[in-house]
Formats: sequence, C-alpha cells, structure tokens
Amino acid sequence: MSETENGFGRIYYIEIPATDIATSAAFYQTVFGWNVRERGDGHVAFDDGVGHVSGVWTTGRTPAADPGFRLYISVEDAEAAADRIKAAGATIESPPDMTVVDIVGSFRDPAGNLVCIHQYKPENGDA
Repeated sequence: MSETENGFGRIYYIEIPATDIATSAAFYQTVFGWNVRERGDGHVAFDDGVGHVSGVWTTGRTPAADPGFRLYISVEDAEAAADRIKAAGATIESPPDMTVVDIVGSFRDPAGNLVCIHQYKPENGDA
C-alpha cells in the first residue's frame, strides 16, 4: 500500500489553545457541529464535522492570535456561520466577503485564536 492509501501526509490531529476547555468545546460544538468527547485519559477531544480531523483543546499555551499559520473551517453558508459565531459570543475579525471567488472570513474564538471560515461558491465547485 502506498503512503497516500494509508492516509500519510493528511492532517489528522490539532491541538487548539484554550483558556477554558469547556467554553471552547461548547463553542466549536455549537457553531460547527464538532463531536466533542472525553477520552480515556480525561482530556476533552473533538472530531471535526466530517470525522476526518481530531484533536484536543489545551491550556497553558498562547492562543494563535496573530496572523501566521491559519486554520480554515469549511462551512456551507459563511454568512450563517458568522451569525452563529457572533451568537456564541465570539468576535468576527473579518466578515465573510461575498464578492470573491471563494468566500472567506475570520473570527476570534473564546480563547482569542484567529480562525478562518471558508465557503466554496456553488459555481466554483469543490476543490
């Protein structure tokens, strides 16, 4: 089996800085539908909306507040996602730009991490 058949090279695990793990877990579960679970070792973990990427929230790390490495979360409707983000108490940093080829926006999660949302326009298809 080749490395790509085994999934080598894919992103599979993320550690997200949090100031309060329960607050961050509830935010991502509510806004993006992530599956939140407690692992056998007691850590609060997540699986993304399609079950391809897992990870945990972790305290004691500086939030990724400065633009640098960016995480984009795929959404079906960027404007509706921005509304859910605001309703969940997070701050919109850059509202979705509905005029560009692919719609992107950014927000600060409850810990202050700068995270982006991304929506493919229907005429562009899936990348």
